[in-house]
Amino acid sequence: MKSIKSILSTGTAIAATAVLSAGLVFAGTAATGSRGGHGNGSGNKPTTADAIYLDEIKDYGVCRGTDPACYNEWGNGWKEGEPKRILIWSRTAGPRHAHLGTPLGPGLNPPLNADNVAQASLKAWAAERGIQADYTEDLASFSRLSSYQAVVFLGSNRDTLDDPAQTNLMQYVRGGGGFVGVHNAFGAEYHWEWYEGLLGGANFYDHAPNRPGTIETINKKDVSTNFMPRKWGFTDEWYNLVPYPSYVNVLLEVDPKTSLNGRATGHPGHGEQHAVSWCQYYDGGKSWLTTLGHDVAVWTDVPLAGDDLFKEHLMSGLESSMGIKPFCAV
Repeated sequence: MKSIKSILSTGTAIAATAVLSAGLVFAGTAATGSRGGHGNGSGNKPTTADAIYLDEIKDYGVCRGTDPACYNEWGNGWKEGEPKRILIWSRTAGPRHAHLGTPLGPGLNPPLNADNVAQASLKAWAAERGIQADYTEDLASFSRLSSYQAVVFLGSNRDTLDDPAQTNLMQYVRGGGGFVGVHNAFGAEYHWEWYEGLLGGANFYDHAPNRPGTIETINKKDVSTNFMPRKWGFTDEWYNLVPYPSYVNVLLEVDPKTSLNGRATGHPGHGEQHAVSWCQYYDGGKSWLTTLGHDVAVWTDVPLAGDDLFKEHLMSGLESSMGIKPFCAV
């Protein structure tokens, strides 16, 4: 069966309208109605389904955006009285960020090395909130995701998953699971379009050197941002993205002076609307995303401007993806 997009491209708009009115289903959810805004920044303007198929932005063949109708309550989200559990995935198949430290040993919860500061800190931050965090870089440990209410891709990059693990992640998300992508999770699975969509239709392209900048709070309604000032300082690599996120609820941006990096070569930066955190419903699940988290100091006791805001931002976003707190308020 042809997709709406292909039907429209052949000029049979009348047939496409009929299909839309009948409520085409992606991943068990009707695709009619509104979804989140898209494009170069604000990301919060509702967009009708027919506009999605006409705007030439990828739809990934799934229900996605800010409409909760895209969510499937099929058992992978947290319910009152259940243990709170997450899986931290930090396997890298390419350059490894310093905050991840040396590769982990086999199995689930292997001994952490002194330089595995991001894994250790995220585990400790979760424990402070009554959340049990397992961690692994072993593909064999990726087969039982239904035990968790969220999976955190913590700087995992390149071809971090094999085929069975990709299938496990897809089925987990489709069953209502939470996904949290942190920093170099945007540099993973470049050849897998479903994963690109899970990131909000975005991928890492490049970045200027790690440097201080100013973050602007775009959405003050979400639980991961409602405690933030309108502007605050932070240090990061400020990822440039291609594609740029679409049909998402943008939470944070960097200001133009930070975004426009002045380099003679490479991506010039996104200027006025350079998103660094956003959220969306995707293919039945909840996806909360941030490109922040590069600096090792964020994950240690070394003082860094804004690190307390980053911690609360990440942990509240994680809890919302799990179903503990309200998710992705527009």
